[in-house]
Amino acid sequence: MSYKVLIPQDVAIEGKEYLLERGHEIKMGSGFKEEDLVRDVADCDAILLRTAPCTRAVLEAGKKLKIVARHGAGYNNVDLDAAEELGIWVTNAPDSTSNSVAEFTLGAIIATTKRTFMLSQTIKNDDFFYKNNHKGRDLVGKTLAIMGFGRIGRTVAKKAYYGLDMKIIAYDPYAKPETIPEYAALVDWDTAFKTADVVSLHMPLTKDNKFCVGKREFEEMKSTAYFLNCARGELVKDEDLAEAVANKTIAGAYTDVFNVEPPTTDNPLLHLEDVSVTPHMASNTEECMTRMATEAASQIHLILSGEQPTWPVNKPASPRSI
Repeated sequence: MSYKVLIPQDVAIEGKEYLLERGHEIKMGSGFKEEDLVRDVADCDAILLRTAPCTRAVLEAGKKLKIVARHGAGYNNVDLDAAEELGIWVTNAPDSTSNSVAEFTLGAIIATTKRTFMLSQTIKNDDFFYKNNHKGRDLVGKTLAIMGFGRIGRTVAKKAYYGLDMKIIAYDPYAKPETIPEYAALVDWDTAFKTADVVSLHMPLTKDNKFCVGKREFEEMKSTAYFLNCARGELVKDEDLAEAVANKTIAGAYTDVFNVEPPTTDNPLLHLEDVSVTPHMASNTEECMTRMATEAASQIHLILSGEQPTWPVNKPASPRSI
């Protein structure tokens, strides 16, 4: 029996080939707004989902829908409660992004503390000697706080410790002390912000931690410390971060994500020289895109073959039958 898979936003060809080789039919979406998915999902058995909103309305419109497979690790764009209620599996691809995002984060740490982006712009503006009053900082012996010690956070910690000789502290309320590597120390939330020279977020976005980092946390940080967010934009209040940098409460910041994406042109983070910004691209490598597409496709094939998924995000009590 042939099953139909909706792909609202294009993915790497390897993911599509994986599905086609196993006898599934692909339906490319007509758009990736809620109303587009509601219209397109009506005759589909699965969705291979990137960043499009998979709301209750979308899930209810998918009368044949059995699985939503997230293309990547995060799943905050899926209504998990509705999926559970409707008997629809939700999966992710948690191993697909770890190394790519960790590599990107190390680059962000170096770019921020060495002021690479700022100095690149000034030399293009014919100011070679701007560097004299805008020196960078060395990282050897500095303390890196990893906020969220999951797959990505642990990979960042390992690379920073062995590659940059940084000291590692970590905050994660779910981490078990016996699983922490010997070079890292678990600390509480406030200690992480107060102690670190660099704070890097690696938490998933949940309904409980939205905008969990704001004015209070930045005021706890050292004035010489740097803040990085290569996780989810809605973990941090953009205005509070911009204010902290503008007022020299902290030394600088790097953000790959924003409260609203794409950010509006009046977002203050776009107009501060001590803030480096990129367009939500930490996992945007050729290799990572291939992994995300094929791993998401593999979960679709498992469910449509009557098997259990490898990386379930939920576990519906009464899954829809094949």
